Amino acid sequence: MSIRRTAKPRRVVAAVSMAAAFALAATACGGDDGGGETSHAGSSSSSSKPSEDGANGADEDTAAGDNLDTNAKLAEAKGQGGLTFVVNQVKRDSGGFVTVQGTIKNEGDQPKNSGGWGGAESAVVAANPNSVAGATLVDKVGKKRYYVLRDTESRCLCTTGILPLQPGKSTPVFMQFPTPPASTSEVDFTLPTFATTSLKIS
Repeated sequence: MSIRRTAKPRRVVAAVSMAAAFALAATACGGDDGGGETSHAGSSSSSSKPSEDGANGADEDTAAGDNLDTNAKLAEAKGQGGLTFVVNQVKRDSGGFVTVQGTIKNEGDQPKNSGGWGGAESAVVAANPNSVAGATLVDKVGKKRYYVLRDTESRCLCTTGILPLQPGKSTPVFMQFPTPPASTSEVDFTLPTFATTSLKIS
């Protein structure tokens, strides 16, 4: 009799434990804290993290420039043909990512398009036409490179659909990256066809 009484609670406890484990696994698979993986700076492979927010980030490019002080000039990178990229804001967010916002201006005398800014990964370029998905951050001290976050369909958390820039015109852009360690206060920022510039992360 005592054996039966002992066995039944054990079965109940086991069932409850299994249910909790399944619930935890489902939460871990479906949740996304906005972070992402990193790779060594010498690696050519892209890091990515599934993100439900990725689709929204790729489609809602109007977020670039919202509440942004375009007079702030944290860094500047010269591009080809008279293009200039001015970084207006670098913000470390609680969700585990860093957002870089800035303005690309055409200071030349010919229209310029975003060709090359999307990087060299064919899947990313195809999923994010006319974008800044090719941008990277490099932590030289930690020897790691951080790529723009993207979802499982390679859609980036960055500005896409950038129209050709006419002479004298500018466009706001943003990119979100996995956040470097709290001890990292400075990284190198690179956007293809632009010079590398140093950014401070507060």
